[in-house]
Amino acid sequence: MNSIDQATQDKVLAVARAGMTSAEAIGFFRVSLGLYYLAGLMRQEEIDFKQVDAQYNRFIYHSLGGGHSIASVLQFMSGEKVLRVLQSERFLAAFAEHCPDIPIDSISFLISLNLGVAKSLSGLDAIGPVVDWIEQEKARTGQ
Repeated sequence: MNSIDQATQDKVLAVARAGMTSAEAIGFFRVSLGLYYLAGLMRQEEIDFKQVDAQYNRFIYHSLGGGHSIASVLQFMSGEKVLRVLQSERFLAAFAEHCPDIPIDSISFLISLNLGVAKSLSGLDAIGPVVDWIEQEKARTGQ
């Protein structure tokens, strides 16, 4: 997994700026950053999570301030509130425009990956609205 470079930071911030309120902008920031983090897991090389997480946390701190971390971003992405972002036409348009290196059709896979990691850590089955959304997206995209 590569560190979060300046170009990626700029893309995430551009998506966040598409939010119409501060809450919406933070949601857009969390989801776009989380998608980059999760996409970075799809690499062959070994990942130094301590180093990578520190770099992501530094960017999050400089962008949002204290109280946020990559762990809280991923937790947000496994909860029902993420659906407000994932179902937002404004978010999808901004993400498609600014983050073409992560195809829109891969978002449901990345969200599913995040739920799988959460299940591995907690031992609890993933159920609920986010799982329902993933299934709907798989049906829509033919995955």
